[in-house]
Amino acid sequence: MSGEAGSAALEFIGLGVILLVPLVYLVLALGAIQGQMLGAESAARHMARSMSAAADGDDASARADAAVRSAIEEYGMDPAAVDVAVQCAPLGAECPSAGATVVVTVTARVALPFVPPVFGLDRVGSVPVQASSAYKVSRTWTGG
Repeated sequence: MSGEAGSAALEFIGLGVILLVPLVYLVLALGAIQGQMLGAESAARHMARSMSAAADGDDASARADAAVRSAIEEYGMDPAAVDVAVQCAPLGAECPSAGATVVVTVTARVALPFVPPVFGLDRVGSVPVQASSAYKVSRTWTGG
């Protein structure tokens, strides 16, 4: 019995570190993904809303660019990793136009924490997030 004195504390510390490090990494990774997801959702929502409320086509484009830049800056997103797609329904309608629905899709890639940019690991160690938003333009809209 005297040969096992103190081994429980050592096992507890060793097992605690082995379990704690992946748990902390998981919390950091999920936090980064959630933050970027909120940024993509905010960018899509504000861009669609601002385009549907614009006075004309040029104003819609300026407002959309400002909304996306604001969301990218506010949520600390990488501008190079953000893709924005805008389309209007029904297909073939100008964007925006009276009675059309503006659909904005924002796609971003979230780099996982502590993944080095060596051998392309940063591209492999990233998670895509996507958010869409749709707003209807008023039927009485007379812009552009």
